[in-house]
Amino acid sequence: MIKAVLFDFDGTLADTAPDLGYALNQQRIIRGLPELAIEQIRPIASAGSRGLLELGFNIKPGHHNYEAMRDEFLGFYTRRLCHDTRLFPGVSELLEQLRLRNLPWGIVTNKPARFTRPLLKILGLDQQTACVICGDEVNHTKPHPESLLKASEHINIIPEECLYLGDDIRDVHASLAAGILPIVARYGYLGGKEPPEKWGAKYLIDHPHELLAYL
Repeated sequence: MIKAVLFDFDGTLADTAPDLGYALNQQRIIRGLPELAIEQIRPIASAGSRGLLELGFNIKPGHHNYEAMRDEFLGFYTRRLCHDTRLFPGVSELLEQLRLRNLPWGIVTNKPARFTRPLLKILGLDQQTACVICGDEVNHTKPHPESLLKASEHINIIPEECLYLGDDIRDVHASLAAGILPIVARYGYLGGKEPPEKWGAKYLIDHPHELLAYL
């Protein structure tokens, strides 16, 4: 029996790709490079600055210029944190149904707290969540299960009575390692080489309201 719902943030609750993409494209513009289309950016958005810098400039951690480029990217993103970011269609209605059913819900994300918590406040979700676990608040980010186990402990509901909705293979692997039921948000970004049907989750949904069938 499911007693709590945990969500990924980017690509699951909120469509943050437009503002993340803006930051990346500003970096490209000042270097005389053409902007990337949102269709190119969206599948990589869940990977954050690391994935987007690889997409935009083919650099990874360890590259001599990576840290400076990452700081620049985050600076652009901070200045336009929630200009075009929106909850996915149907998310507000889903959260209202969880409230009516007295089911607590929380957020478990690799996104740093300095971006996640202001976004939640702007989107009007900060007073609704039972817990928010951010990537810089744990020793190991997803796909490690630490953040999901921390969320389960925080809300005092055992992992086996939680489910986790995410849009990335890391979300599924973290859920399975934590003993939490994983469900894939097929409406999300779905970055990665393998199709979501092969990630190891038994259930996939195409719209947020479909999650209610598993509660």
